[in-house]
Amino acid sequence: MTKTILRFVKLESSGGIILLCSAILALIFANSPISDHYFNALSYKILGLSVGHWVNDGLMAIFFLLIGLEVKRELIEGALNSKDKAIFPLIAAVGGMLIPALFYLSLNYSSMELSQGWAIPAATDIAFALGILALLPNVPSNLRSFLLALAIIDDLGVILIIALFYSTKLNAIPMLIATMATLTLAIFNLKKVMHISWYLIVGFILWIAVLKSGIHATLAGVILGFLVPIEHKNPNCKSPLKLLEHKLHYWVNFLILPIFAFCNAGIHLLDISLHQIINPLSIGIVLGLFLGKPIGIYSFSYLSLKFKMAKLPAGVNLIQIFGVSILCGIGFTMSIFISSLAFLNEDYINLSKIGILGGSFLSAVIGFFALKYALKKQRY
Repeated sequence: MTKTILRFVKLESSGGIILLCSAILALIFANSPISDHYFNALSYKILGLSVGHWVNDGLMAIFFLLIGLEVKRELIEGALNSKDKAIFPLIAAVGGMLIPALFYLSLNYSSMELSQGWAIPAATDIAFALGILALLPNVPSNLRSFLLALAIIDDLGVILIIALFYSTKLNAIPMLIATMATLTLAIFNLKKVMHISWYLIVGFILWIAVLKSGIHATLAGVILGFLVPIEHKNPNCKSPLKLLEHKLHYWVNFLILPIFAFCNAGIHLLDISLHQIINPLSIGIVLGLFLGKPIGIYSFSYLSLKFKMAKLPAGVNLIQIFGVSILCGIGFTMSIFISSLAFLNEDYINLSKIGILGGSFLSAVIGFFALKYALKKQRY
């Protein structure tokens, strides 16, 4: 039994499977006789913040810390550590964020409130996308690297969007404390402080300050991730960044993201009519994810090759790029997170979740079969 669990945990698709199960469980709870208990539990206050608030501002800060660590490692040692490696997924990611936003705005530009959700279909869920890719046989390693690099750049873009467009009125004193904490972390980095505990202590202070400042608290995790050193003092020591990334990986994939999904994917579908579902908000998100993502990623990728701005990775063809671009329409975690920032109206949040689930489901299923066809065609 223990060996079976360990084998499952090591599967690349396991994180996506658990995330999907958590979302399904949330939908079951939200539409069952105990739905009142489910929603009441999420609104229960602990130290002045609801459980849902603690999950979205607290636990998700750890998720964003992991993103910060991963982005830094990829920039220095991985798939983004040179111009030749980075330019192709970078251009693709720009298209994959811009075109979905335009799809959404084309249906919601007339409403100031609804237009705030423009960034919802711009996000890609790394866990789901890589999980589905792992279910396919004979996937070229360069194709996986392309998806990973694209998704990481996508996450970095979403982080910038949150910082620039979804921050509230800034408070001076917490901002000053946050700045001092960031400078302290930078000094630690420059002085080659290798003990992770010092970074985590100052990082916790940074998180509290950012939470009170008006900037979304999860950005503290990204800042901390970028300032943890990747170097090590001697060859026998593992770098603080890689050590922390390794420790956080399983906690994030198998606890934090499933908790987030369970707390945020619950929608009371019984109260929603077909007329409410077919509206510019949810349809704009579905079209942005299912059509905007592949059109944006593929067209920008094609143009970058056409104008010799980038090179196609070895062993990868454009049909495979198109299949991957459909998978990138799985927005789930990041899209739901942005919807909670974009809207205060609970009805709008629920309708956006319906659009996210619908667009992500279509992208997952069609993307799987499109990529399966592309990989099969390559063998013949």
